[in-house]
Amino acid sequence: MEFDKMLKTIDRVMEIVKQTHIQGQKEYAHDTENVFANFERVASNLNVSREKALLVYLLKHVDGICSYVDGHKMQRDSFKGRLTDAIVYLCLLWAMDDENMRSNEFIDKVAEEDAKT
Repeated sequence: MEFDKMLKTIDRVMEIVKQTHIQGQKEYAHDTENVFANFERVASNLNVSREKALLVYLLKHVDGICSYVDGHKMQRDSFKGRLTDAIVYLCLLWAMDDENMRSNEFIDKVAEEDAKT
């Protein structure tokens, strides 16, 4: 595949990923303000981090992707649907890390200010 065609593929995939995230937000999060709500509910129920809860969902799709690559073509979920969901979960994990980093930066800043006084 040519480089320009790959960039167009990435653009097309990311648009599908956005739409899947929007649908998933309505279906699973049940909260328009907190995109992590369902992972936080599951994490609380299982006494694990929201990142680990997300990882379980991601690994379900990775397992299905591995089965597909190994030749098991007939699955309940489509192969590209699994790929899309995996990308959505990876984006959510990215966002969780961003939020954690901002929180840690805030905590560090407050600690620095406290140390000055």
